[in-house]
Amino acid sequence: MSSSALDNEPQQTTPPPNHPAPGLSKMGLAAWIALLVLLGAELMDMIDQSVVLTALPAIQESTGAGPDAVQWLTTGYSLPVAVGLITGGRLGDRYGRRKILLIGTVVFTTASLLCGLAAGPGILISARALQGMGVAIMIPQILATLHVTFEGQNRGKVFGLYGAVMSLANVLGPVMGGLLTEADLFGLSWRPIFLVNVPVGLAVLLLGRRYIPESTVKKAGRLDLTGMLLSALAIVLIVFPLTEGHHHHWPLWCFALLATGLLVWGAFLRHQRRKQNNAPLVALSLFRGRQFSGGMAAQLMHGLLCGLFFMTWTLYLQHGLGMSPFHAALAFVLLSIGELAGATITAKSGGRFARRLPQAGALITLAAMAAYGLQADAGQGA
Repeated sequence: MSSSALDNEPQQTTPPPNHPAPGLSKMGLAAWIALLVLLGAELMDMIDQSVVLTALPAIQESTGAGPDAVQWLTTGYSLPVAVGLITGGRLGDRYGRRKILLIGTVVFTTASLLCGLAAGPGILISARALQGMGVAIMIPQILATLHVTFEGQNRGKVFGLYGAVMSLANVLGPVMGGLLTEADLFGLSWRPIFLVNVPVGLAVLLLGRRYIPESTVKKAGRLDLTGMLLSALAIVLIVFPLTEGHHHHWPLWCFALLATGLLVWGAFLRHQRRKQNNAPLVALSLFRGRQFSGGMAAQLMHGLLCGLFFMTWTLYLQHGLGMSPFHAALAFVLLSIGELAGATITAKSGGRFARRLPQAGALITLAAMAAYGLQADAGQGA
């Protein structure tokens, strides 16, 4: 079935949530194009989470960004993603996943252009936050569209490719950041790491509008805007003083903001308890299970430690050891090789030692970070 037929037949524009869009489940040309567009959008989103890491020293030098501004370059991107993902998914369920995906692509592409044109850290941080908003709108639509478009063996293949793209993005982000920054294309230094998103975003818009089928959910959950606003306010009130406190020598207002953030977080939890039977933002009942709660706690600690480590690591490699952006990027390639080795070991021994693998991974990570700390300390002593 051609793409024009998909656009002209209303009865086929809203497939049931768990059924494929007509004509695409056989993996014809239109299905492949739709798949490539969706995976390209996912790759673009994921790369921009880490592409900035190896470019941070160059950004500092050209914009005069201080240490706190450098932190906001990554935090400003992640906060809107964390706050808006669930709401972004519900927008797609209610108003059409293709429509919301294309809206998110417009936001993300415009923000990428603003990042590439930014003259100072303030504009760059604001544009990064706008990028994060675009990602929060886009990402849920990609997963949901893949799920409803393909079925059977095709669905397994598609999600296998999706996992491969996610792994590839972990390597490509820092490597692209290092290569493009060191190449200094047209004398633009780090700016191409953001400007490269513009043609990719335009391709997603043009091809996505034609080849990605529209889909909705008949009984989509309501938007919990109050919950979203409370969670966003709580996170900002907690993250802002933690980011700015050291720079301002921890004045009283930092602790006041932290306390207020905890109170707002309590209000958010109360709001979610009242909405447990009415499409809450977070299903609190999930946390009653020890395995789920323990897994989420471990994931939270892993995310916090990795976020702190990678930013410090890339700055140390370039400022401390004098590496070029390209050589710093190679270090991330080695890191990804280690991740691949760990994933392979897990796949082969997961059934027998599944409950011990997270503890083993945590111990290996702690040992590696301790070794880096000792190495850095020895380097300073020398």
